[in-house]
Formats: sequence, C-alpha cells, structure tokens
Amino acid sequence: MRDSMKVIWMAALSVLIIGYFIGQGLTPDNYSFFLSRRIPKVLAICLAAIAISASSMVFQTITNNRILTPSILGFDFLYIMLQTIIVVLFGSASILIINQKINFFVCVFLMTGLSVLLFSLYFRRRNTNVFTLLLLGIVLGSLFSNISNFFAMLIDPNEFSVVQNAMFASFNNVNSELVYWCVPMLTICLLYLLHLSPQLDVMWLGEDNAKSLGIDTRKLTLQVMLVVSVMISISTALVGPVLFFGLIVVSLTREIFRTYHHRYLILISSLMAVLLLISGQYFVEKVLKFETTVSVLINFVGGSYFLYLLTRNKI
Repeated sequence: MRDSMKVIWMAALSVLIIGYFIGQGLTPDNYSFFLSRRIPKVLAICLAAIAISASSMVFQTITNNRILTPSILGFDFLYIMLQTIIVVLFGSASILIINQKINFFVCVFLMTGLSVLLFSLYFRRRNTNVFTLLLLGIVLGSLFSNISNFFAMLIDPNEFSVVQNAMFASFNNVNSELVYWCVPMLTICLLYLLHLSPQLDVMWLGEDNAKSLGIDTRKLTLQVMLVVSVMISISTALVGPVLFFGLIVVSLTREIFRTYHHRYLILISSLMAVLLLISGQYFVEKVLKFETTVSVLINFVGGSYFLYLLTRNKI
C-alpha cells in the first residue's frame, strides 16, 4: 500500500475515533455540558501527542539514534522535582498548586529557562558532542529524581497525593483555558520544525555527511534542542510526564512509512500519535473504567515494545 493511502486511512480512522469520543451519548439536553468538557480534553490529547511525537522525531534525527527521546534529558524528572519542591516549601494549599494557570506558567518558565541555560553553557564550548550532552542529561535526570525522592520523605502523607498526581499524565482535569493558550505556542514550534525539515533530511545521513554537504550541524542541533525543550515543557506542564510514548510513535512511523522526508514524517507521526493517544484514553475510560491512567498503559506497552525492538535488532 502506498504511503499516501496509509495516511488517508489513518486520518479517516482518527477522525472517526475523535468524532465518536466527542459525540457518544450526546442528547439535545446534555450536549452543551459534555461538549464543553470533551472538546478541551480531546484538544489537550492532540496537543500533547503532536508535541511529543514531533519532538521525538527530530530528536532522534539529530542524535542519529532510534531509541532516544527527549525524556533522556530529564524533563520528566525536572517537572516532578519542581512540583515536589513547591509542595514542600509552600504546601499543597498554595496558589502555586491550586491555580493551574500559575502552576503551568511557572513550570514552563523554569523548565525552558533551565534548558536554555544548559544549552547555552554547553554549546559555548568549541568542540561539542551531542552524546556528551545526552550523558549530562542522564546525570541531571538522576539528580532531579533523587532530590524529588528526598523531599518526598519530608512531605506530610496527606500532601504527598498532590505530588503523586503529578507523576502521571492525566487528561481528565486539564484546564480548558490553558489548552487554548497552548495552541499558538505549539503551532509556532511545529512550523519551525517543518522549516528545518530539509536540513533534518540531510542530518539523518549522519553528522559527518551533513557537514560535508554544507549543514551547520552545531547550529541545527542547538535550534532543534531549544524547540524540543519548549514543546516538551509545554506538554509536560499541561498533562504531565508521558514516558515511552515518543519511542512508540516514531518507531512505528519509521517502520510503516518508507518516506525519509521529515516534512512528512513529522506530520505523519503527529497523526499517528493522536490516533494512538485518543484510542488509549478511550480504552482507559470505557474498558478499564478509570482503574489506571493512560500514562501507565503507555509505559507498559512502550517498555514491552522497546524490548521487542532490542530482541529483533530493529535498533
């Protein structure tokens, strides 16, 4: 089957599932109430899916590695650490926790700011290697995780539930106003990645080949890292950390579709991510009856898929 036909089928299936997800059980008496809750939820799922898939796709390109995702830089652990420190310093009744808008912007500002600081300090060096930066991200992620665990021991058990909620992604209590604010920010990031897609096509050949073909790999890597930081910060602050999802989506996209053009790969992986995440959320709500969260499901499936890739030598 041609790639174009696969995209058409996937888009049709996505529209069908989204339509059913939004429209099920609506009556003339209740449609206003349910639409006001379901549309922001579906939009939040789409935004998180697009942010994670697009950033993972370009991240694997600049690292030239099919198992790496931006989570290796420690964004998830940094978000959990920030939530833990806020609860320890100000309590769970603080406005920084209760007010979702303030909490969102504080987390996005700190996560993006720390990323920019790290990248600016690292890329100031003349001889840089992206894998050294990744190792630094692993170390920082471990440090953030240990700090979170240390402060979690100091928290009152009744307040620990607030931190525990931040550890898992959830689409059920997303602030609808925040969702609409995220649309233009993520749209700008996505358009910028599409603008860089011709250079990313060359970068996928390897750093040495890209340099020989006239690509400024250092500048391109820095640009992609900054955009990825913004997208992951917004996605994580909006719905929470989602490990492994980027790995699943990007790997499936590269296996199913034969194109190497990033202009299409970014859009196709975004479409697939929306389809998978909407389906996963529907499965959690209707089949599992909210017994677990979609992030737990993703981590289980993603971990199994990662082992499958290792055993089949697909990576």
